[in-house]
Parts: sequence; C-alpha cells; structure tokens
Amino acid sequence: MENVYLASENILRYIVEFSTLILEMFGICILVFTAVRSFVFWIKKDDSIRLQLAQGIALALEFKLGGEVLRTVVVREWAELGILGAIIALRAALTFLIHWEIKNEEKALEPKKSNQ
Repeated sequence: MENVYLASENILRYIVEFSTLILEMFGICILVFTAVRSFVFWIKKDDSIRLQLAQGIALALEFKLGGEVLRTVVVREWAELGILGAIIALRAALTFLIHWEIKNEEKALEPKKSNQ
C-alpha cells in the first residue's frame, strides 16, 4: 500500500511541476507578445499603449501567480513555503498595482475618446 502512495505522490508532483511550467510559459509568452505589440503601437504613436501594456502585464502576472499557487501543492518544508508565500504576495501586490494603473489610464483616455 505504501508503494501505491509513493507512486501516486510522485505522479502528482510531476503533474504539478509540468502544469506550473506550462502556466509560467504562458505568462512569458503573453508578456513577450504584449511587449512586441506595444512597441508597434509606440511606433504608430497610439495613445492607448500604456493601457494595453498594463493589461498584458497583468494577464501575464495572473498566469505566473497561478503557477506559484499550484506549486504550493508539492511544498515539503516551511522555509520553502515561506519563500513561495513571499513570491505570491509580491506578485499579488504587483497585480493589484497594475490593475490600479489600468483604471487610472482608462480614466485618462476617456476624454480623448469622447473628443474624437
């Protein structure tokens, strides 16, 4: 019975590690895509560049945060859990600040849209 437990624990660890890797890869891809797209909009002198960049960064952070939360499933030591907790808190704070920036940027763009 113990062998079944150990085998299922190993399978779960591999699934979580693979899923975490995929989520982090999605976050990186979204961030790179957003950066390239924002650079194109910067060349075109688009006013909504900051808003689009902030939205892309926020979405990328959401994926990265999801990967960190998933990683807590396989944590074995308190020190490791503390590090993961600090990373999660930092990314959550960054996400909150970026969403705040998005709201402010949307408010700043509203007068420009109504004048067009």
